[in-house]
Amino acid sequence: MKSSKLKKVTGAVTLAVSLAVSASAAMAADRVLKIQTSSNASHASLAYLNEEWVPKLEAMTDGALSVELLPVDAVVPRRETAEAIGVGILDGDLTSINYFAGIDPAFALMGDLIAGYDSADQIQAFCAQGGGKEMLQKLYDTHFPGVHVVGCGAYAREAFVSKVPVNGVADLKGLKIRSPEGLAADVFKRAGAAPVSMSGSETYGALEKGVIDAADNSAYANNDANGMHKIAQYPIFPGIHSTPILQFTVSEMVWEELSDAEKVALETWYLAAYNGLRQYFDRLDRQLVARDKAAGELTIIDWPQAERDKLRVIAQEAWNDFASQTDLAKEVYETHVAFMKQAGLL
Repeated sequence: MKSSKLKKVTGAVTLAVSLAVSASAAMAADRVLKIQTSSNASHASLAYLNEEWVPKLEAMTDGALSVELLPVDAVVPRRETAEAIGVGILDGDLTSINYFAGIDPAFALMGDLIAGYDSADQIQAFCAQGGGKEMLQKLYDTHFPGVHVVGCGAYAREAFVSKVPVNGVADLKGLKIRSPEGLAADVFKRAGAAPVSMSGSETYGALEKGVIDAADNSAYANNDANGMHKIAQYPIFPGIHSTPILQFTVSEMVWEELSDAEKVALETWYLAAYNGLRQYFDRLDRQLVARDKAAGELTIIDWPQAERDKLRVIAQEAWNDFASQTDLAKEVYETHVAFMKQAGLL
């Protein structure tokens, strides 16, 4: 017990020192952009970016520019970063587009096209080459003028935790699933499940007590770290539903103050950092899956493509409904569909 506690304390101290060192290194740059993220302070994604990529931006700009990546809610509540950027409280954010779904359903469709994409790599291509970044900029120009979109993308497809085997769409019928409100809940409901809205912090207890049977929760590695697989031993991997898109924005004023070389460096840095983050989490997830398959205590389910396609057809009905709510939502939907047809997903 003492050893376990010591390891936890040591791990926490190591993380704190790592973040402090990264922040200290960032402060050495001529200009440091204060960026609030959607990651908790303990998330592996934040530690990875701080350790591996924040120093690279300073090196790329010869010490002229760096970023300070702050945990979720560190300066302002997670849904208020756009306003904070507009008034200069933050220089930018690296956060979930879904946080702004209440402003316009276009943000919901832009932030996570449930059951739409098969991989985070496809979403990064959509953002960088398929019009996604430009569409997101249009949303900001409409609802939060003065915010510049540097880029957008995804780094992991969320896995699925379940206490019962879910081998295809038919097995979703009647299943009580923890799900975010909005598009995700709508898709699960159309598939015959009973979505239950609750915070992530309540999910473990609800699974343990049988309040829910399964959960739209997080990446496989995060579910492993949170102990979900101890009580939900039929995870689906790769996931079937959610691949959330995150945005990297800065204020228009900050953007205009950067030199042309710094602008190119910031865009290039973001693309490289998120590509690295995606590859890192893909390896980590697969290492854990291989470990768990070898141990034999979990039944890890991989839906055949035919079942994934069935869920996508159901999801398209929900996409259409959301797309009909505003002109911008329709435009986001059409941008997604055009790219997905090019990628052979539809």
